[in-house]
Amino acid sequence: MHYFLYARKSTDVEDKQVLSIEAQLSELRSLAKSEGLDIADEFVEKRSAKMPGRPVFNEMLKRIQKGEAQGIVCWKLDRLARNPVDGGQISWFLQENIIQHIRTHDRSHYPTDNVLMMSVEFGMANQFIRDLSSNVKRGLRLKVKRGEFPSTAPVGYLNDVRAKTIVIDRKKSKVIRAAFELYAKGNSRLEDISNFLFENGVRSFGGLHFHKDRVKFILTNAFYVGLFTYGGEMHEGRHTPIIEKRLFDKVQKVIIERGHPMKTHNTPKALCGLLRCGECGMGITAEERTKYQQNGNVHRYVYYRCTKKKGGCSQPHIREEALLPQLNAILSGYAMPSIWQKEFEKLIAEDEQSSSLKNAAFVQELREKVHDLSRKLDRLTDLYIAQDIEREDYLARRRTLVMEKKSVDEQCARLEANAGHWLEPMREWLKDASLLDEAAISEDIPSKKSSLQKIFGSNLHLQNKEVQEIPAMPWSALRAARSNFHESDTSFIRAAGLGLEPR
Repeated sequence: MHYFLYARKSTDVEDKQVLSIEAQLSELRSLAKSEGLDIADEFVEKRSAKMPGRPVFNEMLKRIQKGEAQGIVCWKLDRLARNPVDGGQISWFLQENIIQHIRTHDRSHYPTDNVLMMSVEFGMANQFIRDLSSNVKRGLRLKVKRGEFPSTAPVGYLNDVRAKTIVIDRKKSKVIRAAFELYAKGNSRLEDISNFLFENGVRSFGGLHFHKDRVKFILTNAFYVGLFTYGGEMHEGRHTPIIEKRLFDKVQKVIIERGHPMKTHNTPKALCGLLRCGECGMGITAEERTKYQQNGNVHRYVYYRCTKKKGGCSQPHIREEALLPQLNAILSGYAMPSIWQKEFEKLIAEDEQSSSLKNAAFVQELREKVHDLSRKLDRLTDLYIAQDIEREDYLARRRTLVMEKKSVDEQCARLEANAGHWLEPMREWLKDASLLDEAAISEDIPSKKSSLQKIFGSNLHLQNKEVQEIPAMPWSALRAARSNFHESDTSFIRAAGLGLEPR
């Protein structure tokens, strides 16, 4: 028999008391030599076994399946697996005689052994990991409650391994404080702070400048004022703060201001992108103006005007207060009266019922066609078996029939699943039209814009301070009906009919 020697140790907590890789190799080599075991190859893995997917372990099992070895030498079974997936693989290979012998430092495992013993050992290894994880989390939560940060200290602090606390780095903490004070003045960029830290000896692990994102993380880290975040919650820490909360707040204000320097003037207005200039065809943009009166009152106005990208456009600007009433009137002019909506809904229901009857008859025809194509395929197969048709001819005809049958099958399934799907666009349009009155009286400008875009798309123009619309069907028909018929008159609807047919 040939054996594979497998040694594993991870840097995780559960392996602290396990022999090192070198010690395992030394002990297992001596064991193999004393018992005369032929070691075909050695596998060394520095990875936790609590999750499946170890590359070295998987490679060893693949080579065992190929027959390169029939046994495994390892320190203990928990070196092979600490999860039920890998443990199950080892147990199965042993039961199937793919693995004929597993030798550990204290016992042997054979295919004829009671499977319960190995299952218990693997189960104990897996349960140990689960208990350890739970205990570690419990310990971390306890540290957090005591105000101890359970992770690596940020730059400016040090982890005291002996006392298991976080202490101030006397040299770097002064530089960090100076960086906060420098940025709080409002004249420095993140890149400037990075250069300041580099020049004063505060650098990345590679000895390079901190990236500006890292600098921003430092400047927004509440750890420096004695707080820390764990599990998404803010906690008070026992570590000594480097800066005062007042300085930290000032830095946060500067970060916000520098991140949005033109926020007041560049805020996009709701109606931008809706209108085009009726003279030159360019887009309509918006500007916000502030007027300060002598009595202390402040007034803000929004003006919409042509971008004049082509130049030479003579169109004047218009205030938002003068533009909105025009848009509201346009929305009201295309709104569906409630009595018309109910009449349309009745007609849609009638068409849907009629369509279902026609659809059922059409589906039946398609099913008969599918059945007919199946019979043709059967007859074609009989002809080929009886050698009354050449193979090339048989394959060509069969391909044609199968493709046709597939198309008919899909058409039949589509009709059965969505008998009235062709009426859905009508229902959606009816819903949109019935909500236009609400959009007209609403103060929500974005909703007005959305409704107008559904009706006109980009066919709204502003010229001489007046909005001009070019509606498409069916909106133009609805507008004409509102002009020619009273809201209580529904006779024209049934006289004209919906005019809808399934496609």
